[in-house]
Amino acid sequence: MSSYHTLPDQVQASRKENRRGMHFGYKYLKPAGITLLFVLSYLAGRFAAMRFSPEASMSFDPSVSSSIAPAADNWGLSFQEEGQPPVANATFDELKQYDTYYAEDTDEKKIYLTFDCGYENGNTEALLDALKKHKASATFFVVGNFISTSPELVKRMHKEGHTVGNHTYHHPDMSQISTKEAFEKELSDVETLYKEITGEEMTKYYRPPQGKYSTDNLQMAKEMGYHTFFWSLAYVDWYQDDQPSHDEAFDKLLGRIHPGAIVLLHSTSSTNAKILDELLGKWEDMGYTFHGLDELIEKMK
Repeated sequence: MSSYHTLPDQVQASRKENRRGMHFGYKYLKPAGITLLFVLSYLAGRFAAMRFSPEASMSFDPSVSSSIAPAADNWGLSFQEEGQPPVANATFDELKQYDTYYAEDTDEKKIYLTFDCGYENGNTEALLDALKKHKASATFFVVGNFISTSPELVKRMHKEGHTVGNHTYHHPDMSQISTKEAFEKELSDVETLYKEITGEEMTKYYRPPQGKYSTDNLQMAKEMGYHTFFWSLAYVDWYQDDQPSHDEAFDKLLGRIHPGAIVLLHSTSSTNAKILDELLGKWEDMGYTFHGLDELIEKMK
């Protein structure tokens, strides 16, 4: 399962987020006695091959870089203004050459809903029910385990008009996979499972696990016929024993929504299962409509 978040707008954060700060690379005000330890740990983690949560990948300083890294990197965003798209560590044009997207460059109030599915824990049915109620299409990026253990849910996704995308078979750090053969196997094994269950070819939409990628990865995916999708809005929703509250979820998901957003949510989140119906309604009240990623591809050509 992947997990993601964004750079806070304020240096003062909740106790919960402060507790997670070092792991995610956030910048918080801390007591002077531990400031040096925090800085050294952050820098070591940024330049070493540590096992980051993709939440860390969202900590991005736009003054440092504005282009795709040639080597391994983490997808990064920085929110500058409420209701406006975040600044990413790659531009629309830079990504486009690899058939890769993180949002639509538009003023129209569109939302592209996506879910990452690492495993099933009883919440996906409620998500599908809410989507059906609002007639909202979504893309579910699944790993091999999810397809193997939850074939009926995959069939329901397909039947109800959703897209099932590829999140790799084993959910590895794909930026560390250097051979084309190994890269292709991670995606093709998911394709095989999907066809066995649905009888249909899998739509070639790919999301890198944990938001870790390289230009080589993006090119490999493109050569396989895939479109790669990052995201422009997500929040900390993957900790099973520390789920965000209703208010915490709505603070992030309403305050940072923007025209053309690709929203990433996790299907394992009990909070998401509880709030999705209300959340979709609130977004609709704000004037937003829901669209499939196929439309984004056409618009961005």
